[in-house]
Amino acid sequence: MQINKSIQRGLMYNEAAMVTIETTQAVPLTLWEDGTIRITGSRVTIDSIVHQFKLGATAEQIQHSFPSLTLREIYGAIFYYLDHTEEIEVYLRQQEEVAEESRRFIDSHFDTKDLREKILARRARLARK
Repeated sequence: MQINKSIQRGLMYNEAAMVTIETTQAVPLTLWEDGTIRITGSRVTIDSIVHQFKLGATAEQIQHSFPSLTLREIYGAIFYYLDHTEEIEVYLRQQEEVAEESRRFIDSHFDTKDLREKILARRARLARK
């Protein structure tokens, strides 16, 4: 028996099974005006998802950290990262450079020593509880 399949505009029809299957998927990512890539409909960056994924977290563990996201969104972000690793790694390096530049600006324009000491002292107190 010959199986007739046709693919048109992201749809695949298998005549033998009489099923139409969507073969393209929308990626749940949005490029914001500030240059960050975020999960569509949230403020969660792809940076956060990829960081946890690279540390070995499963999609379910990542969802525990970001309960507003669906597993579909998390798996979609991971899929996009795996399918576009080179481009996302370049983006992540650029984001790190921007963050470092911001830290240098803050350190050079504001006296953050007292604030930093207060935060560290509070963190130490909370850790002892």
